[in-house]
Amino acid sequence: MFDIARKDGPRINEEITSRTCRLIGVDGSQMGLFGVRDALRIAGEQGLDLVEIAPNAEPPVCKVLDYKKYKYEQDRKAKAARKNQAKVEIKEMKFRPKIDVGDYETKKGHVVRFLKKGARVKITIMFRGREMAHPEQGRLVLDRLAEDLKDVATVEQKPLMEGRNMHMTIVPIKGAFEKKADGDENVTTEKEN
Repeated sequence: MFDIARKDGPRINEEITSRTCRLIGVDGSQMGLFGVRDALRIAGEQGLDLVEIAPNAEPPVCKVLDYKKYKYEQDRKAKAARKNQAKVEIKEMKFRPKIDVGDYETKKGHVVRFLKKGARVKITIMFRGREMAHPEQGRLVLDRLAEDLKDVATVEQKPLMEGRNMHMTIVPIKGAFEKKADGDENVTTEKEN
């Protein structure tokens, strides 16, 4: 079992540089202080590896275990942790300062759809030409959107002007869409009765 090639992780077998180590057996029992050569012999007799688990201790702590199995279990734990992480997605919706009511409602619907999926939404107001002279029109659109969505989203980043664009970031309120869905179900049951 001395043929494992690795690039990261703890030192194993012949890579251990200290002369002595505190040895822990396969079952987790303290075996005492051993020379590294003796500890390697003990691990080799059991067909296992000697793994340095606490290199900064005095003397270093080494454990007898199957390194391939140990590494496999560590990789599975890391994969499960990554799988359970919440991935926050940032969507972007672009508006114009002189947006019409129909276009505004359509884009607001898209923003609500993004928020339902749990994504952050970056709202961008794009200014062209002479529109730059009236940034307050873009601010009005952002304020109107924030007001319309106040029951399902909060403003994470206030409107900020960057070059020819004005940005605002909104995030969904936890549980806002579940409450709304429960309310919708009650309405349908009342209609049926």
